[in-house]
Amino acid sequence: MTRAGALRDALLAVPALVLGAAPTWWVIGRPASFPVVIGILYAVLATLIVRGAPADVPGPGLGAANRITLLRACLALPIGALAIQPVALGPAGNWWVIVLATAAMVLDGLDGRVARRTGTSTAFGARFDMELDAALIMALCVLVRASGKVGVWVLLIGLMRYVFVAAGRVVPALTGALPDSFRRKTVCVVQGVVLLVALGPIIPTPMAVFVTAVGLATLAWSFGVDTAWLLRHPGGATDRPEPQ
Repeated sequence: MTRAGALRDALLAVPALVLGAAPTWWVIGRPASFPVVIGILYAVLATLIVRGAPADVPGPGLGAANRITLLRACLALPIGALAIQPVALGPAGNWWVIVLATAAMVLDGLDGRVARRTGTSTAFGARFDMELDAALIMALCVLVRASGKVGVWVLLIGLMRYVFVAAGRVVPALTGALPDSFRRKTVCVVQGVVLLVALGPIIPTPMAVFVTAVGLATLAWSFGVDTAWLLRHPGGATDRPEPQ
């Protein structure tokens, strides 16, 4: 992948960003600074993609799988901008966030599949996909908190992955490669589902608290399992998990 090709793909994705951002701005009625925030977020993302463009991505551009991930980012960035300016969104706003986030999560299973079928799985694609998932979950946590249904503890769902990464700076064993795990993938999906359920306007507060508490408990358990495994196997998995 060349930097010029990565920049071209980032520019070609701008219409998709507009298609996600404009309805969000209109439905939720955010201030004039809202599209500016989205533009800044996308500029930062595009810069990171272009500067980090690795040679292990075949072809001049991002490749089909990473373009799908970039499309997911275009759907997720308006949600991220809402999280930066957190307010109660109201029923229409919450439904629209649920639509955007659901679309982004559905596409999450497509980029990896495309990468594997085309033989273009890369470390870059895996990292891009993982960081986008983490950022989307964090943004949804902030919006659930802003809804007033769930206490500030719901932010732990989004923060746990970043705490784990930070802990790896102190305990190097935690930076080891983990074996592929259906349990880990399932728990990740569960977090997105419970946060979208909690955002649902028809969901009463007690149910929102219950489902997010279950999500947090399963996430803590999953991280605990992975932490214990890494501490027992300081070198990490012998075979690194498949990228993307």
